Order: sequence, then C-alpha cells, then structure tokens
Amino acid sequence: MSFALIQKVNEKQKKHAIVDVRSGDTVRVSQRIKEGNKERVQVFEGVVIRTDNKDSHTSRITVRKIASGVGVEKSFLVHSPLVEKIEIVRRAKVRRKFLSFLRERSGKSARLKAVKFDREAVNTLPDRSVSKIEETKESDESNNKEDK
Repeated sequence: MSFALIQKVNEKQKKHAIVDVRSGDTVRVSQRIKEGNKERVQVFEGVVIRTDNKDSHTSRITVRKIASGVGVEKSFLVHSPLVEKIEIVRRAKVRRKFLSFLRERSGKSARLKAVKFDREAVNTLPDRSVSKIEETKESDESNNKEDK
C-alpha cells in the first residue's frame, strides 16, 4: 500500500469541521452509546487535561471530571463517528499542554483562572456547502474510473 492511499483514506475519515479544543477548556462532549438495540447520547462534562495529534485523524482529547468525589478521566477521538459534538463551556489560562498536576489536586486548589471568550463564535462550526460535497463526489468518481 502506498502512503498516498493511506493518507487519502485517513482524510476521508476526518470530520470536515471541529471545534478548536485546548488544554484547560471545560468541555461538554456528547457521545453516542449503544446498549443492546438502543442508542442514546451521553454527555460528559469536564476539563481537558490533554490534547494529542491535533492535525491528525487520530486527534484525541482527555477530559477529567470529579464524580462523587472520585476523579474520572475519559479519552475521546475527536474525529470518531461516535462523538456527536464537542461544546466549549469555559476557557482557562494554562501554560502547558498536559495538565497532569490536576490529578493530585481537589477543591479550590484545582481551579484554573478563567479567560473571557466568545462562546457562540467558538462553538459554531462552518457549514460545508453542498457544492463542495458534490465536487468531492465527482472527483472521487473520476479517480475511481482512472484507477480501473
């Protein structure tokens, strides 16, 4: 397999628009969960303590919250089809990418200094126009014909 082919498949797997999530953000992640034949959306709200591979299709965020006095961390693949949406609730000023020090802290010492930001503008995703979608379908069809 050629690297170009692998890269092409990876690009198709990516979501066309995602929210710019940074370490220190408090986010609300909506994830689709399948239980038997039923599907539901579960919301996980917490502080982003780590971001990995931001430009890649394997982009991942680790979110931490305190539930019943116990710290819970969950990692989400940003481009996964199971992640419905990521909404930024609050932004904080941090000076590093990996906030591992929050694991040892609780209560007031675990607070991060909030930064003002435009919540509406950050959480709106640019719509992908219908013409662009049709163009990509046409180019894919022409590429498939050339391959054969």
